[in-house]
Amino acid sequence: MFFALTDEQQAFASTVSEFLADRFDLDAVRGVVEDSHGDGHPLTLWKGLADQGALAVLVPEEHDGLGLGLVDAQVVARALGAGVAPGPWLGTVLAAEAVRLAGSAEQQARWLPALAAGETVGTVALRGEGGAWDGSGITVDANDGRLSGSASPVDYPGVAGLLVVAATDSSGTPGLYVVEAAASGLSVRDQQTYDGTARVGAVELADTPAEALTAGGPEAVRALLARGAVLNAADLVGVAREALTRTVAYDRERTQFGVPVGSFQAIKHRMADLHVAVTMAEHAVLFAAYALDSHDPGADVAVAVAGSKASDAAWEATGAMIQFFGGIGFTWEHEAHFFYKRARRRAPLFGSADEHRERLAALTI
Repeated sequence: MFFALTDEQQAFASTVSEFLADRFDLDAVRGVVEDSHGDGHPLTLWKGLADQGALAVLVPEEHDGLGLGLVDAQVVARALGAGVAPGPWLGTVLAAEAVRLAGSAEQQARWLPALAAGETVGTVALRGEGGAWDGSGITVDANDGRLSGSASPVDYPGVAGLLVVAATDSSGTPGLYVVEAAASGLSVRDQQTYDGTARVGAVELADTPAEALTAGGPEAVRALLARGAVLNAADLVGVAREALTRTVAYDRERTQFGVPVGSFQAIKHRMADLHVAVTMAEHAVLFAAYALDSHDPGADVAVAVAGSKASDAAWEATGAMIQFFGGIGFTWEHEAHFFYKRARRRAPLFGSADEHRERLAALTI
């Protein structure tokens, strides 16, 4: 079977990539990275993504979205990874997915158009500070539906107008809840991260009013985690491919002993191995997105494969970028550390490579 992106999907990816190159290049990224007191949410970038439909990609047409699937969304995530673009794209798209998957008709009508247009920034708080991705860091009061507990790390909680929170009831059953930014008892504690292309924090809830997503039980939590894992993996393969491309281009021009260093056998073999690893990861992510879109019975396996391969490829490609750029690759002035730090921060999100391999073993052995 021939399996590849359609012409329309390739054009969508090119549009996002060209926008980043023209309007938010690495110099603009550096400005966000070096502004340690800023919120990391450049409005020029955000408006451009909204205008292109990148925020509305998974939102149904009846709610002002494009009504597309994860295969389309992952091309956006890959382009954003390649551009090491800052901003709350992933959190907003996942918040919209939670409402689409588990919200009532009224909840969808209220939140989806605003999320699709970029008028509301979303984020998801799914991981308790203890490390579990099951909502166990936050509990819901059975009497009034209020939430208490904490989740960390959460992307861009300081600019989000809507938080989708995973919480457990008294029986330990997880579910999804929406919390508005102005809700009482909600506080955000900023956290330091070495990845300057993001802003993260811990979300603290103290008897905070919340609204349950009507179909937001355990299956919805698992579905949201799977979609987050695929889109995060797509970002990682975007980082990996761009890091490798830049490294190969540089080593074709950099010379030692009068010849390009890329002609040295050790470097050629290393670049070839990385190309294979990144290509396999790209295809694994693409198939995982397709499997979720098509409700393939092997989707859980595909997600685990994609998550592990993307994490490994991003770590390896960005580490090689620093090494094979020589002395300049270790400096603050060079962009290599943008890619390396983004890969390192994102690799464990929605499950580390080892966690995905453990999941894969549990599913297949």
